[in-house]
Amino acid sequence: MTMLMPAATQNPLLQADGLGVRIGERWLCRDLDLLLQPGECLAVIGANGAGKTTLLHTLAGLRPAAAGQLALAGRALQHWPLRELARFRGLLAQQQPDHFTASVLETVLVGRHPHLGRWDWEGAEDERLARAALAEVGLEGMAARDILSLSGGERQRVALAALLAQAPALFLLDEPLNHLDLRYQIAVLTLFRRLAEAGRGVVMVLHDINLAARFADRIVLLDGHGGACAGSRDEVLQPALLEAAFGHPLRRVEVEGRVLFIPA
Repeated sequence: MTMLMPAATQNPLLQADGLGVRIGERWLCRDLDLLLQPGECLAVIGANGAGKTTLLHTLAGLRPAAAGQLALAGRALQHWPLRELARFRGLLAQQQPDHFTASVLETVLVGRHPHLGRWDWEGAEDERLARAALAEVGLEGMAARDILSLSGGERQRVALAALLAQAPALFLLDEPLNHLDLRYQIAVLTLFRRLAEAGRGVVMVLHDINLAARFADRIVLLDGHGGACAGSRDEVLQPALLEAAFGHPLRRVEVEGRVLFIPA
């Protein structure tokens, strides 16, 4: 798929220093430091309610941090013009509500809106990028389908295609595997791994520890009590840390050189 590539930068795509996130009086994380370079995938993991989505929305600039600093490509998040920010980072939301009928192609073309002027219409190049994005997620023959007629998995892939058409430098994915069967789970993670290796950055909320171990370079583990552990995959994916966060004992095993975690 031919996509717009971000300009080369010597700065991290995403940097957090002493980041604190809270809802009301409850801290979801404190003093979180993280760094995401072009070419890296970062997985955010933790138990239900630990604050993964809220953290992701904070990284996207949709809610203010309670403490600390956030920067994208070396520029403080608050200093980004909104249109420029929409071109640089793309967010996949956890839910995809559809209140009105629209074709699959029209829905994917929404991803091109940050690249259009206020009164511009999508052109031939926008449509080409949208169709290429549909092909990447295996929906190339469904451009004319009504979005309301799709299954949950098909709708999720349409949302992913819209994000691909947006062509950001930084992908922020909230549970990108929602509604997907095993084949498409692996296909989607392989796709974003490839995009990262081509110079993008990927942050993804995942529930499967083993998929995080397989596809992520870096991990943020939220313990559900305001603590966060961030570091390389091997540093964070340790049985003791995971057991404390998920509240269940785990066994670490190796199968053909791949690390797996199995509930004890």
